[in-house]
Amino acid sequence: MKVIAMIPARLQASRFPKKLLTDLCGKTVITRTYEATVNTQLFDEVYVVTDSFDIKQEIESSGGAVIMSKQQHECGSDRIAEAVNQVEGDIIINVQGDEPFTRKEPLQDLIGAFEKDIHGEIAVASLVHTLEDWEEISNPNNVKVVLDRNNCAMYFSRAPIPYHRDQEVKVSYYKHIGIYAFRREALLAFPSMKMEQNEAAEKLEGIRFLEHGMKMKLLETPFKPVGIDTPEDLNKAIEIIQNG
Repeated sequence: MKVIAMIPARLQASRFPKKLLTDLCGKTVITRTYEATVNTQLFDEVYVVTDSFDIKQEIESSGGAVIMSKQQHECGSDRIAEAVNQVEGDIIINVQGDEPFTRKEPLQDLIGAFEKDIHGEIAVASLVHTLEDWEEISNPNNVKVVLDRNNCAMYFSRAPIPYHRDQEVKVSYYKHIGIYAFRREALLAFPSMKMEQNEAAEKLEGIRFLEHGMKMKLLETPFKPVGIDTPEDLNKAIEIIQNG
C-alpha cells in the first residue's frame, strides 16, 4: 500500500492573506508544515499542491516537491484530486498547509484505519476530539460531527449536534479535525460529485462524501492541531517554538 501526503497550499486567505509565506521563527509556515510532514517518515512521497509560483519557489528552494494546480478550486480536496492524477498512490492524506506542528501519531492512526479495513469499505478517514466547554461547542467555527456506533460519520454541522433535548441523557460532542485520508478512488470521484444543499449551506466539504453514500471513519485523537488562521495564531505558534 503506497501512502502519499498532499499539502494543499492556497496563497490568498480571507482572514490572513499570504499566511503560508509568513515567517515563523526563521522559516515560512508552509515550509515548516512540509518539513513536519516529511519528518513523520510515514509517507512514500510528500507534495505541496498550489496555484502560487511564490509557494512553489519557496518549497523547491529547500528541496521539496511541488505540483502546480491547473484549475481554480473551491476546497483542498478538489485541489489534491486534480494533483493525484499525476502520481501513483493508494492512500492519500490531505495535510493542512497552515499546521506547522503536524505530528506523526494521528497521521499514523489514519493510515492504520485503512490497513485494518480488510474489506475495503472505508472511503475516507478523518479525526475528531471531544468538546466539553459549551462556548466551544456552540462556536460555528468548530465543526461538529455525529458518529454512529462504528464511529463512522453521520453528519457534520457548524451547529451543536446532537440537539440535547433530554438533559438526563449523556451526550458527547465531537469536533472534526480537518485532516482527511482518502482511498485513491474516493478522492478521484470527489470533483465529479455534485454539491448538494447541505454542503452548500454549511460550507463543509465532508458532507459531500456522506450525501453520496461513502463511508467515512472518524478516529478520536488526544492531539489538538495548532493551525494558523489569524495573526494571533501566528503569535501563539512563535511562542510554542521559542519555548521549545
